[in-house]
Amino acid sequence: MIRYRPSDVISMTPSNQAKMPSRVLVIVGPTGVGKTGLSLSLAGHVPLEIISCDSRQIYRYMDIGTAKPTAAERARAPHHCLDICDPDQDFSAGDYARVAREAIQSVFERGNLPVVVGGSGLYVRALLDGFFQTAHKDERLREELHRRLETEGKEVLHAELQRVDPEAATRTHPNNTPRLIRALEVFHLTGTPISRIQKENRDPAPFEWTSVCLTLEREKLYGQINRRVEEMIELGLIGEVKKLLSMGYSRNLNALNSVGYKEVFDYLDGACSLTECIEMIQQNSRRYAKRQLIWFRKERDLQWLNVDEDAGKTLKSILERDFNHFIR
Repeated sequence: MIRYRPSDVISMTPSNQAKMPSRVLVIVGPTGVGKTGLSLSLAGHVPLEIISCDSRQIYRYMDIGTAKPTAAERARAPHHCLDICDPDQDFSAGDYARVAREAIQSVFERGNLPVVVGGSGLYVRALLDGFFQTAHKDERLREELHRRLETEGKEVLHAELQRVDPEAATRTHPNNTPRLIRALEVFHLTGTPISRIQKENRDPAPFEWTSVCLTLEREKLYGQINRRVEEMIELGLIGEVKKLLSMGYSRNLNALNSVGYKEVFDYLDGACSLTECIEMIQQNSRRYAKRQLIWFRKERDLQWLNVDEDAGKTLKSILERDFNHFIR
């Protein structure tokens, strides 16, 4: 994990809180790059609270496999948007935007700096640009779509979504059945693709923000990812998955169709050895990091910080420029 010296970041105090403008610091980047280390280092010098932006850390009982901040790390700074729901509950990007914006407002009210930290690109976009939650619902139609899912399979439903809403289909994996069914439900009720409805009904965030994306030379990043997977196994990832099974949670849940969990399910089913399981988690984590970087390269107004090139000093200059109301 990347560690930052106290001298790398600026010392600040919540003076002039009454005049504090509504600006949020957003730290994104691929898995394993060091987002947590940087944000916690800042917490020693800046009166901040961390807003997690991770589409898997929202789930209870999924701690090791999601690299959720430990109790000791949470003690160093208040954390929000963790352990919001159970693995079998639906939680959308729109839900995240609502919850995270409420948390950010509460941080502003306490005179602290909200720092959004995570790698879930869709959640970041929903938080900042808005993600319209359409009210169109029909329980009978939804039940019919669930019946079709069981009898025809997710591939058939995904192919249908590809025909009626190619954009939504592109960003919806066939395994993400809640989102798949929701997109089809909205189209059949309105005759309009959900992707178009979401674009035309954006709700931009009521605050300004400064966004930075951490990056690292590929081989170093992949090395950190590989080591972190090994640490997860040592910390008890296998036992965590066994506990989830004992609680009645199925591997078919969208929450558990995640890197780190689906491979352990295969191992427990006897489909691979432990060594093969670890290698697959590492490989799929590296592929996920690559997809994250591709996503963030398409985002606007991102300032890129290479953690090998004195990211602490660069971030200090950003803080001095955009958050100087905290400087003593």
